[in-house]
Amino acid sequence: MKTGQDILIPVCATDGGREVSMSRESEDYLFRNGIKRFPIPNRWCVHSYYTLCPYAPDGSGRILIAGADLDGKTGDVLILSPEGKILDRFGKNPLHNGVYHTGYWQTWSPDAKYVFYQGGSLREPKIVKRELCTGKEMVIKGDMEGAPPFGEPILSGLLGMLYAAGYGDGIFYPEQAPVPFQKREEHGLFEYTFEPVGKKLRLSVAEVLEKHPLRDKLRKADKEIKSRLGEGDGLTLMLYCVRWNPDGSRFLFYFGNHCVAKGRGEPKLAYVFTSDRDLKEIHLAVDLSFGKRGVHWSWHPNGEDLIGYGPDPDDPERGCLAKVHYDGTGYTRISRQAGGGHPSISPVDPGLLVTDDVSRQPGDVMFIDLKKDRIVKKYILPRTFGDTIPPGRNPYRVCHHPAFRRDGKKVLVNTLPGRFAVTCELDVPEVWE
Repeated sequence: MKTGQDILIPVCATDGGREVSMSRESEDYLFRNGIKRFPIPNRWCVHSYYTLCPYAPDGSGRILIAGADLDGKTGDVLILSPEGKILDRFGKNPLHNGVYHTGYWQTWSPDAKYVFYQGGSLREPKIVKRELCTGKEMVIKGDMEGAPPFGEPILSGLLGMLYAAGYGDGIFYPEQAPVPFQKREEHGLFEYTFEPVGKKLRLSVAEVLEKHPLRDKLRKADKEIKSRLGEGDGLTLMLYCVRWNPDGSRFLFYFGNHCVAKGRGEPKLAYVFTSDRDLKEIHLAVDLSFGKRGVHWSWHPNGEDLIGYGPDPDDPERGCLAKVHYDGTGYTRISRQAGGGHPSISPVDPGLLVTDDVSRQPGDVMFIDLKKDRIVKKYILPRTFGDTIPPGRNPYRVCHHPAFRRDGKKVLVNTLPGRFAVTCELDVPEVWE
């Protein structure tokens, strides 16, 4: 085990796929280093995403996760007490590739009286709103990558498009797309409402392509794909990754194809746009396309800036952690760390950032003092299981997805110490001048 600031969570032994209880020495080690495990018997568990707080907004300490029954090929949503006791479980649905990455996109309502989650399948998705005190559920046809901070209406792309493009396993499945890729005027960002029940296409791929400041370059690339793959084909363009700022006044979304199967030979396209809530003011904030480095952009707690991995302004061939204003101005480096993980700034300390390293096994979860650009604490956590790891989203890998508690004192992460993924809670270090 590593000592000092590098903290290694012990990997649990397994016996025929069954997780063996940890030794008292290992349990003491986790306790001393501020690591709390939430293992759920016979369930492979993750929280939904690093941009969605898994802790209840009412201050109760309840934690929202999803669990997969690997043998039964189903999964459900679980609410845990701060100690890890199961308080509620619901939403039994079939497993699909996406569950191993983000669960069922389970999200608290602003008053913690409801939980929204994704049901159905990737091709025929449903959005479920569950009233926790009664168990009553409202179900509508639609898709979501989490609910907004104001609850509803929900704005989302179609997750099935991502997985049909190859996000799940690296294989292109155009026949599985909810809408044909080249019908660009029929898919994009949809708005869903429960009362009255409604679905409306608010912004199409075709509209974004038409207004794109680099549309001529994109049309040239589109024409090249058509010349190789046929006039009925073209760039695999989508709108996806809707992420809201803390007060719900703005959101970001991606336009591009950065998850498409490599065998198609398409240039990587990933443009991060921002918009006001009413889709009246849209800006291109970050360009990560045609060979530019960068991934995983989300909101700064100030609600005005975005943070993520992008090209280093002093050396574009290198990556860095960067910040940019929502209108695309003021792009600056905030850290030289370039691991390509999922970065978040503390909701109470703008000088403290947590991120993970997606390139290693075990993987790192690092707390960075942005004032001095130094790692103040690092946990080394298991994120894959087995000798041969299939590509894409599957039960043999997790993303750590570190997510702050609203008071900034704890961070919840995903780990894979054996056959079953386990969520763990980490102490957040204090940063001194």
